[in-house]
Order: sequence, then structure tokens, then C-alpha cells
Amino acid sequence: MAFTPAELAVVRTAADREGMSAAGWVGRQVMAVAQHVLVPVSADRADVLRELVTARAGLREIAVRLDALNADATAPAGWEGLLAEVRAAVVRVDAATVAVMRERRART
Repeated sequence: MAFTPAELAVVRTAADREGMSAAGWVGRQVMAVAQHVLVPVSADRADVLRELVTARAGLREIAVRLDALNADATAPAGWEGLLAEVRAAVVRVDAATVAVMRERRART
């Protein structure tokens, strides 16, 4: 295999992170892809994952703030339904984020 200097730097960083040689790390990744244990993800999919992670954090913060309002009994009547909707949205985004993240990890 041949890598540009920039690509090789990325490979070495990933290998170092896992305590492996660059050649060993590349070999493991190649075998994982060949055996359909690891599914490569496009750059577009990585952008989607970043957006999901950002949305997940934002929704969790909104839910925490709404819960605080509700706990202080300062929330107007009828907010219970809104809180339930926000919690459901957090659960859906959380599940979608985890599903995309799992696609990026080795399937063992």
C-alpha cells in the first residue's frame, strides 16, 4: 500500500492511539472491511454524524432546562405535554446517533 505523507500521518496517529504499528493497524482495518466487520462511512455520513451529535447535545440541554422549569413549578400549565415531546425527541435523536456511531465501529 502507498500513502501520501499526510495519509501516513493519519494512519500512524490512529495506530499509535491503539498501541499498534502502522502496518499492523492497516492490516487489521483491511481485514475488517474485507470480512464486512467494519463498514467504511463516507465523508457525507460523517457530517451527518457530527450534526446528530450536535443536535443530541442541544436537545439534552433543552430537556434539562425545561425539567428545571417544571421542577420549580414556574412552568405554565400544559408544559407537561411539551416536556414529553422534547423527551421523545431526545430519545429519537439519541437512538439515531448511536446507530450511526455503531456503523463506524467494528462489528464484532
